[in-house]
Amino acid sequence: MDEKDRITIESDYLDIYKNHFPEITVNERDVSVRAIDYINKETVDILLNKNLPIGQDAFVRWGKNCIPIYPRKVVRSVWFDQTFDASNEQLGNNYSKKATTFSVWTPVATSVHLIINDKRLVMSRKTNGVWFKKVKGDLKGSTYQFAVTINGEERLVNDPYAKSMTANSEKSVVMDLLKTDPKNFRTTISPKTDKKDAIIYELHVRDATICAESGVQNKGKFLGLTEKNTSTTDGYSTGLIYLKELGCTHVQLLPIQDFARVDELRPEESYNWGYDPLHFMVPEGSYATNANDPDCRVKECKQMITSFHEEGISVILDVVFNHVFDHENSVFEKLVPGYYFRYYENGDLSNGSGTGNDLATERKMVRKLILDTVDYWLREYLVDGFRFDLMGLIDIETMHAIYQRCQLEPRPILLLGEGWDLDTPLPPNKKATISQSDQILGISLFNDRFRDVVKGSNFINKGFVNGDGHFLERLPQIVSASSDLRFGNRLFADPLQSINYVECHDNYTLADWLIKTNPQAIEEHRRRMHQLATGLTIISQGVPLIHAGQEFYRTKYGDENSYISGDAINQLDWKKRVEENENIKWVQQLISLRKQYNVFRLDSTKKIQEHFHVIKTPQPVFGYMLFGIKEDITVYVNPCSNKRIITLPATGRWEKISSNYSGTNLPICCSWQGKGEIEAYELAIWKKTRNT
Repeated sequence: MDEKDRITIESDYLDIYKNHFPEITVNERDVSVRAIDYINKETVDILLNKNLPIGQDAFVRWGKNCIPIYPRKVVRSVWFDQTFDASNEQLGNNYSKKATTFSVWTPVATSVHLIINDKRLVMSRKTNGVWFKKVKGDLKGSTYQFAVTINGEERLVNDPYAKSMTANSEKSVVMDLLKTDPKNFRTTISPKTDKKDAIIYELHVRDATICAESGVQNKGKFLGLTEKNTSTTDGYSTGLIYLKELGCTHVQLLPIQDFARVDELRPEESYNWGYDPLHFMVPEGSYATNANDPDCRVKECKQMITSFHEEGISVILDVVFNHVFDHENSVFEKLVPGYYFRYYENGDLSNGSGTGNDLATERKMVRKLILDTVDYWLREYLVDGFRFDLMGLIDIETMHAIYQRCQLEPRPILLLGEGWDLDTPLPPNKKATISQSDQILGISLFNDRFRDVVKGSNFINKGFVNGDGHFLERLPQIVSASSDLRFGNRLFADPLQSINYVECHDNYTLADWLIKTNPQAIEEHRRRMHQLATGLTIISQGVPLIHAGQEFYRTKYGDENSYISGDAINQLDWKKRVEENENIKWVQQLISLRKQYNVFRLDSTKKIQEHFHVIKTPQPVFGYMLFGIKEDITVYVNPCSNKRIITLPATGRWEKISSNYSGTNLPICCSWQGKGEIEAYELAIWKKTRNT
């Protein structure tokens, strides 16, 4: 069944049926045929006088053959989406001590049974395709699945709206969520950091504490990020307290929702970043101290979030709404085959994600799943933001709906995503891409132009910091959040849409990249290049994002794609944190300066045009000035191996308040004559107080 009133038969033996007229029956009742259209020798269409019901046993009787009719392309039709729209239904299980109601959406099923605690119960069907069953009694902790008959085959399916699972996603579990809240979870005041003040730190839960030198007891677990005052054997801070000391306002966690490839009972034997999603509302069991206890993963995830909030750190979840792991065996494909994923006209699956499938976010019930998931993590886990993996595969209408939902929260919710334009059968003007940034105001996007100009990319190779000032002419645009038309074509209408970064979990770490692109440079120069790139990320207009360990020259030993490479490659090396403590102090200082002076975080293009001005410098040095109310700030960046003489932009007493050659937060030197020096590969910040 490809259309509501059309059936397609494909066979090598159609000729023998030409002298017979087909009969269509649904639940043994005849459906009248309007016409027969022979497309070619192997394909015939049967057109009906009325719509063929879905979710009932239907057959074509042709000659001596009785052929079952199964839904195919019809599930991707506008008619199907509208007819079986269950957007207002509450799906999953609705628990109370007296009874629990189970609901699942599968319009194409001819029967559904609830299998709970190994008992089989018949479910009832609504006209919108929702099957439901109310079961009396306190079912807390009960395991359940749905036995769904589709296309003549019964299959066991877990609940896509499950809130917890048994180990390795074997079965869904009924939860009393009120019992999973840790002490002070609902009363701890969540940080209320506005986007203009945000400084994001991207972190993988397991990487954060798995290292032997982390000083953490619950290594690689949610609880590892709840332990306070942890340190290395040398007494240097690690884990949660280290993140607080660094000064970042938000921690962005790589996916913590249930994912594949890691055995939750033996997590030490495998590794994954988490971009292989299984169940969107279930915390990952390998991060829990007991994956066999469905309550444990929920409680400990909440404990981690509470601990971040207690330290004034907001929590952003990295969510993967663009694809699923193994689409054929996913709960979505089992419940409504062909509906949840995008296809080309020829019937091939879209693969813009590069993982074999793309979720069809533009369809009503896929959008509902995403919105319900966002709502659940906001309400139940009190998270403070979402980072959308491959957001360019998500449609703009869905992103608008997410933004509107997040606006209802009493705390600021930070939304950001990857706006790459990927090959998927969605019209370009409907994709949430960088080129459509003016259509998704309020949602920030990763600024790949910033990354490429500063340090190059696989296609460009070298950038400003590692190419002796290459792309100098593009520095004004990227430092001003790619939003100021004075400096060429802009990417963003709002500077706070720009997520500035030079390193993240993907691709080479910055330290490894600089070895690849500048193998002949001495180590000291590569370290200085690294500092320039990191420093520009922190002090530029827009929202800075730092990859965990970037501040102490994190290496993955040349592994460009370490998503399953294991702990030896991916762990945060806390010994290196000790060795590079001086650089960490400098990064802390830059973060502190960004927080101290508003001119580093202007929240409109108009303000940038008023306060941000490029100044004349000896090439390839880049310099710019930020006009403040009480003081003026000047920034100089020298991307070459020679010292330069600079002329400060006005007379008076200028203090050099920051340099990657010094970790002090006191004035490093002063100038009254308007002259100064900038060392090889130096990033220097000067301040002049007004009326002095």
